[in-house]
Amino acid sequence: MADTAPNGGTILDTTKNTSACHLMRTRANPSVSPYPGPVTQNVKDQSAKTQAEFSNLAASRKTPTTPAATGQPLTHYHSLFSELLSWKNPRASAIAYASIVSFIFALRYLDVIRWGLKLSFMALAITVAAEVIGKVVLSHGLATQMRPRHYWTVSRATVDNMIGDVHELINFFVIEAQRILFVENVGASAAAGIAAFISYHLVKLVPYWGLAIIATTVAFFVPLVYTSNQELIDQHLKNASDAISAQTAQVRSVAQKQADQLATMGKQYAGDYTGKVHEMLRGRGAPAPSGPPKQSIPVAPAKKPEFPTPPTEEPKSTKTAEPEGEVPEEPVIPETEPLVAS
Repeated sequence: MADTAPNGGTILDTTKNTSACHLMRTRANPSVSPYPGPVTQNVKDQSAKTQAEFSNLAASRKTPTTPAATGQPLTHYHSLFSELLSWKNPRASAIAYASIVSFIFALRYLDVIRWGLKLSFMALAITVAAEVIGKVVLSHGLATQMRPRHYWTVSRATVDNMIGDVHELINFFVIEAQRILFVENVGASAAAGIAAFISYHLVKLVPYWGLAIIATTVAFFVPLVYTSNQELIDQHLKNASDAISAQTAQVRSVAQKQADQLATMGKQYAGDYTGKVHEMLRGRGAPAPSGPPKQSIPVAPAKKPEFPTPPTEEPKSTKTAEPEGEVPEEPVIPETEPLVAS
């Protein structure tokens, strides 16, 4: 005995009727899903919100009203990147960050060029084989049958728009580099200098693709952290600014006091030296006044040595007087030789 529905029909008939009703409702209103449910509705809502955020991001591509410090107008990429990095459209910003990181990983770990060459020769092999086999078997090539009536082309307007976008993008980087270099914004220039210093040391340890991921992460998430904790960060920045201002004022006052003291000492020394120069000039023009007579200072007599001074001249020999008359000579007695025994 078949199961019956409350209205007298079978369960199979009821299911068919329900499916037919949903199908008719879907055809009448395409926005209604044939399988309604919380998951499907949530996916649809998130998809609609994502499309709306991307539309807002595309609409933000306008030239900013505030020009550069030189008066030159900025590019519409300034507004676009400012809107993207501010996370006012969180889904669009998250998708952009994930896309950039995925692209960096793909360049690092996927041999894109080799895969492109492989895909090219495989596609050409398939089309050539299909054309040859079709002409042999069916008397007409299969690739010829799939050939479009008109080849796809890129319109001049599309090329002009692409060239204009590339030109604006290049000018964005050129203008921003000059604004940072010539310190249009002290905070931005200081942050760029610190980032360059850290990158200089990190490049010795981290590969370039890792450095690119770090830079992308910092560029996307630093504004997010700031916007999420803006009050706290602003308070700390204000306290730091007040402390720096107080220290700067103290240093300025001390430097001013030292400068005043040095200026006073310089004026004093300059006055003294000027007076001395005037006195010297006046002294050269007028005769020198005679001073009081000098008093003779008594000199103490030199002490004589206790021992006599040694003679400094050689002694002279004195001749004795010879006696007068002849001096008797003594007789010379011959010496006797000693006798020698024979």
